[in-house]
Amino acid sequence: MDDRQQATQQQGAVGELHDARRKSAAREWTEAILVAVALALVIRTFVVQAFKIPSGSMLETLQIGDHLLVNKMTRGTIVEVPLTRIALFTVPRLGDPQRGEILVFQFPRDPSRDFIKRVIGLPGEVVAIRDKRVYIDGRLIEEPYVVYRGGPPAANPPPATLPARPGAVPACSAREGGYPRDRDDYGPCLVPEGHLFMMGDNRDQSEDSRAWGPLPMELIRGKAFLIYWSWNRDRFLPRWDRIGMLVR
Repeated sequence: MDDRQQATQQQGAVGELHDARRKSAAREWTEAILVAVALALVIRTFVVQAFKIPSGSMLETLQIGDHLLVNKMTRGTIVEVPLTRIALFTVPRLGDPQRGEILVFQFPRDPSRDFIKRVIGLPGEVVAIRDKRVYIDGRLIEEPYVVYRGGPPAANPPPATLPARPGAVPACSAREGGYPRDRDDYGPCLVPEGHLFMMGDNRDQSEDSRAWGPLPMELIRGKAFLIYWSWNRDRFLPRWDRIGMLVR
């Protein structure tokens, strides 16, 4: 074998080595990307999910343009086929929802839409509203987070009297059509087992359980816990002071 042939063979061997290294690097990058995508899908499906506030029904607690992280582990969640709205199964919740928690859930009248509201009434409780004030089992509850855009309630609201017989209280139910005319004076009604009575903090401008009835717990997606980004669309600027705020 002359020197020219030997040099050609050496160049070929070096080229094959470079090709093998390129293929190995490409395979490693592909595997890393696939693992990252799979991990992201698992986290989004079972652990935490992002949610954007599209309306003002939760003002002032949540602003339009707030981007939230929702904990899907503690309150149970619906597991769907990735990148679709096709339900596979429901993950059992680790604890029951508590009054005052802010939950993201599928809208009962249109499960393709997600809503966010605050838990007001728990299963088995009697909910009544008198002049915008909320009573649970006949007792007025404190709601420091509520705003009234349609005018404040009376300083001394009338008491919410309950029927003498517990069985005489009707179950909370959906109203036909749009927003109920009696939103400021509602009930009393009984929250059924396995359901929650949900309301918006912007009490006069919120479509909630007063209109579409109690929320079945199996529609819960998770509990909102953190604002990771906030965008003021009127000023076209970030709200830096809201980033990192806990949702309460």
